[in-house]
Amino acid sequence: MDGDYVIGGVFSIHYYMHTVTHNYTVMPEPLRCTGSIDYRELRFSRAMIFAIEEINNSTELLPGVKLGYQIHDSCASVPVAVHVAFQLSNGLEPTFYTKDNCSHAGMVMAIIGESGSTPSISMSRVIGSFNIPQVSHFATCACLSDKQQYPTFFRTIPSDKFQADALAKLVKHFGWTWIGAVRSDSDYGNNGMASFLDAAHKEGICVEYSESFYRTHPRSRIQRVADIIRRSTAVVVVAFAASGDMRILFEELSQKPSPPRQWIGSEAWVTDPDMLRFSFSAGAIGFGIQQSVIPGLRDFLLDLPPSKVAASPVLTKFWEEAFKCSFGKSSAADSTVCDGTEDLQTLQNPYTDTSQLRITNMVYKSVYAIAHAIHNAVCEETNFTTQCDRFSKLEAKQVFTELKKVNFSRNGYVVSFDANGDPVPTYELVNWQRNEMGVTELVTVGLYDASLPAGQEFQINRNLTWLEGGTQVPVSVCTDSCPPGTWKVLQKGKPICCYDCVPCPEGEISNATDSPDCFPCRKEFWPNAEKNTCLPKPVEFLSFNDVLGIILAAFSVGGACMAVITGAVFFRHRTSAIVRANNSELSFLLLFSLTLCFLCSLTFIGAPTEWSCMLRHTAFGITFVLCISCVLGKTIVVLMAFKATLPGSNVMKWFGPPQQRMTVVSFTFVQVLICIIWLVLSPPFPMKNLTTYKEKIILECALGSAIGFWAVLGYIGLLAVFCFVLAVLARKLPDNFNEAKLITFSMLIFCAVWITFIPAYVSSPGKFTVAVEIFAILASSFGLILCIFVPKCFIILFKPEKNTKKHLMNKH
Repeated sequence: MDGDYVIGGVFSIHYYMHTVTHNYTVMPEPLRCTGSIDYRELRFSRAMIFAIEEINNSTELLPGVKLGYQIHDSCASVPVAVHVAFQLSNGLEPTFYTKDNCSHAGMVMAIIGESGSTPSISMSRVIGSFNIPQVSHFATCACLSDKQQYPTFFRTIPSDKFQADALAKLVKHFGWTWIGAVRSDSDYGNNGMASFLDAAHKEGICVEYSESFYRTHPRSRIQRVADIIRRSTAVVVVAFAASGDMRILFEELSQKPSPPRQWIGSEAWVTDPDMLRFSFSAGAIGFGIQQSVIPGLRDFLLDLPPSKVAASPVLTKFWEEAFKCSFGKSSAADSTVCDGTEDLQTLQNPYTDTSQLRITNMVYKSVYAIAHAIHNAVCEETNFTTQCDRFSKLEAKQVFTELKKVNFSRNGYVVSFDANGDPVPTYELVNWQRNEMGVTELVTVGLYDASLPAGQEFQINRNLTWLEGGTQVPVSVCTDSCPPGTWKVLQKGKPICCYDCVPCPEGEISNATDSPDCFPCRKEFWPNAEKNTCLPKPVEFLSFNDVLGIILAAFSVGGACMAVITGAVFFRHRTSAIVRANNSELSFLLLFSLTLCFLCSLTFIGAPTEWSCMLRHTAFGITFVLCISCVLGKTIVVLMAFKATLPGSNVMKWFGPPQQRMTVVSFTFVQVLICIIWLVLSPPFPMKNLTTYKEKIILECALGSAIGFWAVLGYIGLLAVFCFVLAVLARKLPDNFNEAKLITFSMLIFCAVWITFIPAYVSSPGKFTVAVEIFAILASSFGLILCIFVPKCFIILFKPEKNTKKHLMNKH
């Protein structure tokens, strides 16, 4: 249609271009489109006409100025789109005007289109050289925001950069980390998918496969992509593709049943009503441009009288396809003739469906944006009226300049462009849901606004349905989440989402799902069986509640009682020959020291404290030296007694009772002195042993000074060896009076016990170290009391006839 200023329009009304074989002998045929009509694209072109007629009837916008239009079909192909771009740029008019007031009817001020990114790129490279602005309603490739390459390009639909980010956040929101990806092999699909994969990588999402295809590819290529989708383990498939391409892929997938897939779609196809017929994709979700209402559009679309249809080849073909009839003479016997009685009201197809006006509104806003730019260039406000010069010579460059400044609102929708020619990105989250009749519908369930602060862009306000109509969010992961107590180990040669869940090493835990590493517990803590928390280590020591502790305590008390009873027997028969002959004073002192030896073992049982640690070792050392000193004194007395029987010997004068007492006190004083030095310089102290066992704490007494401990033991050993040597020397002395044999046996047991004690003590772990020490104390104490006193008690109590001086003095 002619006008004062003409706006060009380019739409993909057909999806295929007639293939021409060039033989270079005849002139090639003109480029033409083939295939069926895309009803939605036809609606876009009619919406452009509706908007232009609405503006022409307006008294506020461009009053007195008539806009014209030239609409072309690009066949969704680059060659036709480039051809159309040159056609719209050449400015040729059918009539040559010689006067000054020419209407400029052939000059295109701006172009609306194209629907696809690849044709739009090709067109922009052509018309950009002529400064003709291009406003696309559906070309979303982020590459078109590059003003160095596409300086005159604008669009009313957001860039794919924002949609790709939104899709990645959507996938992450539902916990899908293992997905498949398919795309159109075009600028729209390749650039959009590249942006999505980059955003997905940042979100920690892994892609099992990424395949491209195009509607003109051989069917084998489409089948290969379909087979990959069927065989894959990823349940979720993200498709960044044009509607025509997805239609081909879905038709191929419908030929052979495949496992259920959760489809995530880009705006190009997920909001196309014609795609809803593929029922196996019910539950698909994606982002779409906000729904809108355009008053009067539906009536305009349905207002197609036969005369208007007959005047347009495109409308004629649409009418024949929609009503299955033909104009003129029928070429087929089963074909009916279109007689004009057909009713568009009865049609149910994308052309008449105005319930989901999304991209249509982008066309509508594009027309108004260009109209406002022309208005600002040729109209002036004077005295509250608008005057427009319809004869003003307007160049496309002026429209391009004014387009950058456009900022208005139409039907409640704001229209403006940023420095890159892009609008404010806002999307609706749409979901394919089946209604009660089983028909798949497009339902808006949420909103995404990229202008909001990070973390607040995404909102869901309705329930979603998923694949096969389910209400549970499907799971799509390469590996199930690693539970607490394990950590992720990546599988060699696979993406980071594929990993093995390995239990945490000993002593380490992980308390989060999908933990990348385990961390050790603190020194006094140990993991529980599940290795997901650290628990305080159990504290172990030889207590009175342990069976071993009770047994040792019983023997300790029993030994002390035996010593007390023996002392009582000796005291009761203190005037008898055997008691008097065995140096009763040293015997009582020996029994007293043995009682203390038995009882000191009790200090080793129970939780170690600062005082008990110092007491147990010093009491043990001093009481045992007192005990050995008494035995040593008795041994010396035996030797001296037999030496005194020799004629002229006065040995006993030098080793009488005072000397015996002095000997015991002197030997014991040395041990006391060693213990004092030990306690002053580096005393034993309670310590938590964290090294012997990893899973528990051994509460024990540290020696403080190992030299002090081994000095105490060494002194006891020195006295024991000295006593043993003297007892061996005296073992063959005559008469029953000789108790050197008994002392020899007792010292033999004593030395054997303490010699074996050393390796056992060093090698015993934990509380058994204490048990070994107690056992050595009890064993050596019982050895002394059994060997030295039990035979005498037996004679006193059961063999009184042998308890006489005569019997004792008998020589063998």
